[in-house]
Amino acid sequence: MKELAVIYMVAGISSRFEGKAKQLAKVGPQGETLIEYSLKQALSAGFNKIIFIVGEKTEKPFKELFGNQYQGIPIEYAFQKYDPEKRDKPWGTLDALCQIRNIINSPFIVCNGDDIYGKESFKLLYQHLQQHQTSATLGYKLQNVLPDKGFVNRGIFKIQNNKVISIDETFNISKENLSEKNLTSDSLCSMNIFALPQNNLKDLDLILTKFKEEHNGDKKIESLLPVELTNLIKENKLIMEIYPTPEKWYGLTNPEDELILKEQLKNI
Repeated sequence: MKELAVIYMVAGISSRFEGKAKQLAKVGPQGETLIEYSLKQALSAGFNKIIFIVGEKTEKPFKELFGNQYQGIPIEYAFQKYDPEKRDKPWGTLDALCQIRNIINSPFIVCNGDDIYGKESFKLLYQHLQQHQTSATLGYKLQNVLPDKGFVNRGIFKIQNNKVISIDETFNISKENLSEKNLTSDSLCSMNIFALPQNNLKDLDLILTKFKEEHNGDKKIESLLPVELTNLIKENKLIMEIYPTPEKWYGLTNPEDELILKEQLKNI
């Protein structure tokens, strides 16, 4: 059987959640953690390997909860570290992804550990990796990813012939101000889930190395995966298919969202 891994970026903790790993928030009726919903969806789609990219404060709780397998599927761990004397935080999501370069030798998807993407979404990317050698992502309708109240930032896709042209970060979006942002409820946005062939890691690792050299001494700047993927697309070094998904996204942004999410998850 072809190995297809699902990779979760879970190195970060949230200051809004008292410095805890919100991926492990118990949000299900039986005490299921947030990330378990995503894991079950990914495995039901056919993915047969799990990699957690952990950090100093998430390594122990993840290993204690999951060990080296989940529902019979093997788990490996990669570690994102940084020097606290030189940096206030890790180098960002590109840096996180590049930690797997020595433990992966097959196509994979990479995503956030605190988002629930939907069964059909994972199936779309699984089928893509089975049939194609190109990268791919999912386009979520804004109506399916915006909270009822408040503002969020989202990466908005520019698309041509079912290919991604760019992912443009758009700030302070709400259900009430879409027209002001030249958006509609059907505009497609990124929720940071990407299918990538393993050979893309070489280019991404070179980009990360250059980024760190150029920003040596900066304690806060981060290299973000969607930004660098967009740069590769613009340089004609990457072709990325996009699949619109009908799924609704679920996640935690603020602690007060937890009760709302618990109610929502009773219906999925």
